[in-house]
Amino acid sequence: MIPSSPVGAAPGLRGRGFALLIAATAIGLCGFAAVLPLVPLWAVRGGAGEFGAGSTTAAFMLTTVLTQLAMPRMLDRGGYRWAFPVGSLIMGLPAPLFALSTDLAPLIAISAVRGVGFGMASVAGTALAARLVPPEQMGRATGYYGLAVGLPQVLILPGGVALALDLGFDTAFWLTGLCSLIGAALSAGIWFADGGRNRPLLSAAPRSAAAAGRGASLVAPLVLMLLTASSAGAVVTFVAVPLAGTPWLVGATLAAYAAMVVVGRWSAGASYDRYGRTLLLLPGMAAAVCGTALIAVGLWGQAGWVLAGAALFGLGFGAVQNETVTLMLNRAGPTGQGRASAVWNIGYDAGAGAGAMALGLFIQTLGYGPAFAVLAVALAAVLPLARVSRR
Repeated sequence: MIPSSPVGAAPGLRGRGFALLIAATAIGLCGFAAVLPLVPLWAVRGGAGEFGAGSTTAAFMLTTVLTQLAMPRMLDRGGYRWAFPVGSLIMGLPAPLFALSTDLAPLIAISAVRGVGFGMASVAGTALAARLVPPEQMGRATGYYGLAVGLPQVLILPGGVALALDLGFDTAFWLTGLCSLIGAALSAGIWFADGGRNRPLLSAAPRSAAAAGRGASLVAPLVLMLLTASSAGAVVTFVAVPLAGTPWLVGATLAAYAAMVVVGRWSAGASYDRYGRTLLLLPGMAAAVCGTALIAVGLWGQAGWVLAGAALFGLGFGAVQNETVTLMLNRAGPTGQGRASAVWNIGYDAGAGAGAMALGLFIQTLGYGPAFAVLAVALAAVLPLARVSRR
């Protein structure tokens, strides 16, 4: 059953407020995607080792998750109006400071501050995607939001590095900071768009006892999100290493993965709105299991299977992303959307980091093929949970 709209009639997918959210996300989060690989590279150029360079990303993700834990309370106290713009400002304003020094301590400190901003913007954006549309459009709204997050990263992740190498790191840091500032301005405009019809939707409704008691219903989709995000983090982090001798295969594999994530997420959103149920959750999990198994086969000596496996895993992961977030938002209800968004984003971000670390240990012990096989078995073990969760 789809919950009722938070307050009044939402302008919907065709509203200017929703369009501003999508534009703010696509442009503003370029400041996140571009800087993520740049800062470790900048640290290495300054003499830091790989562990030190990785600590900049670790600091960013740590403060991101800690901020996401505080976001439900913040949104319940009126944060729907200002959390996205302020978060974007916190991401964008410190970005040019990276260019002032290659010393590790200031790079870690600036990364930690920017993680606070990303934690605010990511949770607020996910919740706003559901609040700014009527309930029957929620699946497509979260799908569009997923496209706004994912599509720019396909170009920005490699493009930011190319920009820094061609024009200089200082130029890259200034431009990426400017992207986040533009995102802040666009998201602030939601308050004024659609003749003020969005304003009640940006005001949090008082939480009820019933809404507070819905937390247990988020556990199953959270587990599914954690495991699939962990697998995604492992794929993105490690699949290129054993295939370094065939650069075309590495590029094709990562491109196929990224493209199919977008396809899977949009397909799940459209299906949810049409049928009112998470029909693609179980097939998405099954595709993720099969894709991971094919990657394991490829890394065991049949390299061509890695490309097919990454594409199939991406399709399944995209579907699971959208099915779990709509499931959580639906179960939490209008007064619990901030909490549901925070839980989902924590599952995504914490899962991606944990997966990369855990698989690294398995690879050192077992090798690439067996390690990915263990990952496939772990995903297969929670398939029954996907079947139960969609009911």
